[in-house]
Amino acid sequence: MSLAEFTPSEPLTLGVELELQLVSNHDFDLSPHAQDLLRLLEKHPGAWDVKPEITRSMIEIGSSVQREHAPLRAELNDLREQLSQAARRLNIGIAGGGTHAYQHWSDQQIFPTERFEYLNDLYGYLAKQFTVFGQHVHVGCEDGDKALWLLHALSRYVPHFIALSASSPFVQGVDTGFDSARLNSVFAFPLSGRAPFVQGWDEFGQYFDKMASTGVVKSMKDFYWDIRPKPEFGTIELRVCDTPLTVDKAAALACYLQCLCSYLRNERPFEPTEDDYLVYTFNRFQACRFGLDGEIVDPKTKQRSKLRDDIIRTLARIDEHALDLKALDASNLLRDSLFEGNDASWLRKQRQTGLPLSAVVEAATGRWMG
Repeated sequence: MSLAEFTPSEPLTLGVELELQLVSNHDFDLSPHAQDLLRLLEKHPGAWDVKPEITRSMIEIGSSVQREHAPLRAELNDLREQLSQAARRLNIGIAGGGTHAYQHWSDQQIFPTERFEYLNDLYGYLAKQFTVFGQHVHVGCEDGDKALWLLHALSRYVPHFIALSASSPFVQGVDTGFDSARLNSVFAFPLSGRAPFVQGWDEFGQYFDKMASTGVVKSMKDFYWDIRPKPEFGTIELRVCDTPLTVDKAAALACYLQCLCSYLRNERPFEPTEDDYLVYTFNRFQACRFGLDGEIVDPKTKQRSKLRDDIIRTLARIDEHALDLKALDASNLLRDSLFEGNDASWLRKQRQTGLPLSAVVEAATGRWMG
């Protein structure tokens, strides 16, 4: 199978996908009600999309193509309200968060589609362990060359999105010590991590053909990279974010990415190189492990700074672009979160009051559903 042609799209347009937890209102463990919920939402009136994910206690929702923060936020809130109403009819809850705090992977059931059953056969128990929940953000690009340039330019900002969105401190009843433990599950898959340093779409097509000739990949879906091109949509897709606990945070993260892309495209403050990836895995680990308190190494200067401080400086740098894109509210929400703490901090604070983990999940469910 050859790589698809890159479909041009309007630069800086946005699409947001959120993987969500379905939980029982009895014990707040995951609940395999995806098929029932999808049936209730089959004829929803919105422009957004809802579909199954790999196990039956998950669903994925996707926004329509958006250009500005306010309409994106409004659509995600409409989507949240309709999902919540349908969930209440089924006596289940819906929650954000990158992991469920105490579910056991062996209890999960693969959603019955041909692709998910293929993945289950291929990856064995890893398929059920992939019951983790992320936010993906698509950004429109006019051609494949610009998409790949932007993909590599964004590599140094990947830790920002991990730390800001981190909401997965608990796994199978244990505090992992990570703010984003979810990404450890993603790393278990082959072809995860960073994309190869390929700068032109024709060259990327040659790389894809070589990979396809080995039989290892059949489509772009087989790459689990942190950022990957999506030629059929005409986008690049950022995949490192945990699903936030609120849709307002999800909208703000998407618009932060939009503003960063505008800054990088229009000001070109540096040219990406392979050496940018020398510190990539270290920076990524710091963000996963320590969240906003982690450290980040600048690949050019080799200087080390606090991740929180690097985000503050970046937000100041892109304020003009946020103003032009009508995204200042999104930037300000993220600024506030730098001092209030990310969602992993919020979940830990609930636990530190003495709540059992079931009550922590209940609180997260109430926060998402409103």
